Amino acid sequence: MSEQLFTLPDGRTIAYRVSGAPDGYPLVWFHGTPSSTEPPPALEAAAKKQGIRIIAAARPGYGGSGRHPGRRVVDAVADTQALNDFLGVRECLLMGWSGGGPHALACAARLPGARAALTIAGVGPADAPDLDFLAGQGDDNVEEFRAAAAGEPALRAFCDTMRSEIRAGGPEGVVAAFDTILSDVDKAAAQDPANGLRDYLFHVLNDGLGAGVDGWIDDDLEFTRPWGFDLAEIDVPVLLYQGSDDKMVPYAHGQWFAKHLPAASLRAHLIEGEGHVSLVAKGAELLTELVAAGDVKVEQ
Repeated sequence: MSEQLFTLPDGRTIAYRVSGAPDGYPLVWFHGTPSSTEPPPALEAAAKKQGIRIIAAARPGYGGSGRHPGRRVVDAVADTQALNDFLGVRECLLMGWSGGGPHALACAARLPGARAALTIAGVGPADAPDLDFLAGQGDDNVEEFRAAAAGEPALRAFCDTMRSEIRAGGPEGVVAAFDTILSDVDKAAAQDPANGLRDYLFHVLNDGLGAGVDGWIDDDLEFTRPWGFDLAEIDVPVLLYQGSDDKMVPYAHGQWFAKHLPAASLRAHLIEGEGHVSLVAKGAELLTELVAAGDVKVEQ
């Protein structure tokens, strides 16, 4: 299904895409930062085989989604619920990658009908006293979040420069554009033609940033302020995936979540030798575990 537009009660538009099995069990996908509505190739292929329908919305400010200045992570819950209601979705699974991880967790805490959540290299809270947020991040990420701390004008200048570099480089330039924040395992994954990640990454970056960098800016700013919900509110199963060789969202972020997510509902996979991009190539494995954790019935 091509991207569609939905109008929220407050008048904002949300761009969304439905893919996978047309009549399958719903899974809400929360994209990374920056990105857009298309899910990773391995996940989409697995969804078609496993009877899962993927619902993916662009966060405010990305692509066709109207900006929501001052948004918080928790605001994803209301937007997701409104879209689910519009689509007739009563219950669902949740999956978020990178910058989408916190939004998946917010919905795990507060979205009616959420059955289970899975995060892939989800970014931790910048204001957590027991997390060194920048430690282990690559140079471009450090520059990015220092700009975020300085305020929107500095962050906009950074994001505009990166946007121009990404769009000018084309698919062949994706790895070079992110050289300082891609570990060796991630560079190998991105350049492996078998998984299609290089072209995918360029496509979602180009699409999400087509109208500008507002979504990217607002993502970064909301990561640096209180998220608006407590992890202790989560009472559905949570699957946590984090690689040791991640220079975008370092291993310490996964360790922090493993410490602070409710132990009774958590299955933590802190994996040596995996990175940030390499994990999303494991779409079939991740989806199979999430479906089992949610104890949902699917028709394949």
